[in-house]
Amino acid sequence: MMSVKHILVADDHAILRQGLKQVLVEEFRDASIGETGSGREALEKLRSQRWDLMILDINLPDKSGLDVIKEAKAVQPLLPVIVLSIYPEDQYAMRALKAGAAAYLNKETAPDELVNAVKTVAQGRKYVSARLARELAKNAGDEPAAPPHATLSDREFQVLSLIAKGKTLKEVAETLGLSSKTVSTYRARLLAKLSLPTTASLIRYAVEQKLVE
Repeated sequence: MMSVKHILVADDHAILRQGLKQVLVEEFRDASIGETGSGREALEKLRSQRWDLMILDINLPDKSGLDVIKEAKAVQPLLPVIVLSIYPEDQYAMRALKAGAAAYLNKETAPDELVNAVKTVAQGRKYVSARLARELAKNAGDEPAAPPHATLSDREFQVLSLIAKGKTLKEVAETLGLSSKTVSTYRARLLAKLSLPTTASLIRYAVEQKLVE
């Protein structure tokens, strides 16, 4: 098991960061806990020093958590990343794991499960919650076809999520570092892939599928 001395917590809710720090310090007494409320600052901290572990919210105000995972792995390839999110496992977990995360936990997770996840990923293994394990087993069996949004690329999924939060195409472009024209192209792809006629229907779909808070 690798030493867990330096843990970075990236979440835009200060109260949650404090709660996480308290849980972590109680279990890992020698650990130094860094914190940030943005994806860009998290990456800056990764570039400036070595970390043993990062706990990351998938929904950051300035940058998609999926992008942060991918860029974090480019900066520190061996860094274990635990995603802690309000979104249920069946919506985001597989995307996060494919992006390079070592674990995905819902924010309703008990503190003990978070500690177990930290210990597991510190051993170089992935941590899968009981609920996610059931989802993976279900998907491997004779279950109904996956929902339409499961076919979306990560970038298409990010654009859908931001549009569903009420952001304009220009705001989506600024958030993702893309041109407005490119975002318009993604919007057109979303409408085609999801067989939906309008932006309003995209928003309704995302809300019904619980893809946004």
